[in-house]
Amino acid sequence: MKSWREIPTGSTVLEPGNISEYKTGGWRTFRPVINHEKCIKCLLCWLYCPDESIVITEKGEFEVDLDYCKGCGICAKECPKEAITMVREGQE
Repeated sequence: MKSWREIPTGSTVLEPGNISEYKTGGWRTFRPVINHEKCIKCLLCWLYCPDESIVITEKGEFEVDLDYCKGCGICAKECPKEAITMVREGQE
C-alpha cells in the first residue's frame, strides 16, 4: 500500500483503478462516527461518499474505512436521521 505522500504530483493517473494502493485518510481533521441505533440503513451515506469510505459489514451495519476517509462530512450532512456526527480527530 502506498501512502498519500507517494502519490505522483500533478494528479497523474498512471494506472486506472488504483484507489486501493493509496491510503488518503491521513490528512483528515474530522472523522465520522456512526450511531448504529439511529441508522435506518438508507444507504445515503454510502451513495454520497466521494471516497467510497462507507462499507457494509457482514452484520449489515455501516462503518467508515478511515484509511480512505478524508473527513469531508458529506455523509453526516446527507444522513436524514443524523446518525453520523463529525468529531475532531483524536477525540472520542
